[in-house]
Amino acid sequence: MAASKILFITGVSSGFGRALAQEALAAGHTVVGTVRAEQARQDFEALSADAAYCRVLDVTDFDGIDGVVAEVEATVGPIDVLVNNAGYGHEGVLEESPLAELRQQFDVNVFGAVAVTRAVLPFMRSRRCGHVINITSMGGHTTMPGIAYYCGSKFALEGISEALGKELKPLGIAVTAVAPGSFRTDWAGRSMVRTPRSIPDYDAVFDSVRAARMAKSGKQLGDPLKAARAILALIAAPSPPAHLLLGSDALRLVRQKLAEFEDEMQAWEAVTISTDG
Repeated sequence: MAASKILFITGVSSGFGRALAQEALAAGHTVVGTVRAEQARQDFEALSADAAYCRVLDVTDFDGIDGVVAEVEATVGPIDVLVNNAGYGHEGVLEESPLAELRQQFDVNVFGAVAVTRAVLPFMRSRRCGHVINITSMGGHTTMPGIAYYCGSKFALEGISEALGKELKPLGIAVTAVAPGSFRTDWAGRSMVRTPRSIPDYDAVFDSVRAARMAKSGKQLGDPLKAARAILALIAAPSPPAHLLLGSDALRLVRQKLAEFEDEMQAWEAVTISTDG
């Protein structure tokens, strides 16, 4: 078996976070998870008497994160792997969606991940080792109508992850942005925030997308346990990648996006280079 590690995983109540925590515990790792309610904390720690630890922490409690991380380092041990998993999906046409919903989406999906990372980095940096894994989405590479705020947050986290990886590689710390496709989690179900429809002009482009997403919720191609095993393989790799897609749909859609981008660059190449000099 690979060497046992301590994983700090945000958002372990359900979905990817819960699946990864369970698979990590089964593989002999120690897991410190975060949840937002006391009962969820007790439920998580019941998974293992000596390897499952849990802290009540909302990743938007920016003033409380440093203290929690320092306490974990002091009482549980050195965090080898940080998995920024906490997040949610927002669905809504941009013109219909209040700015407050954009701010909340970024507070959780971007600012929360960055805040936890900043709290962990001094410890990893002092040890010159560690691995930061940010759970993004294929929506951090490709888009569809009706999830602009969500895609914006995941594009942001992809960019932050890539730049951070270049800052930390010389210090022995790896950063990987893991972008899942459609998986059987609560993302498109009870976890999703949906802005009510109000402008009929968008019915044609969006209503069918929303209906299809709701119909497929819980029946998606991706298996969260297999995603968890893929992430465990990732943290055991001697040279982990900067980006990892999970799911054949993510692979297909991102390849399609890159091919379309290449075609567009070629079509507009003369205009692009006309601005030099």
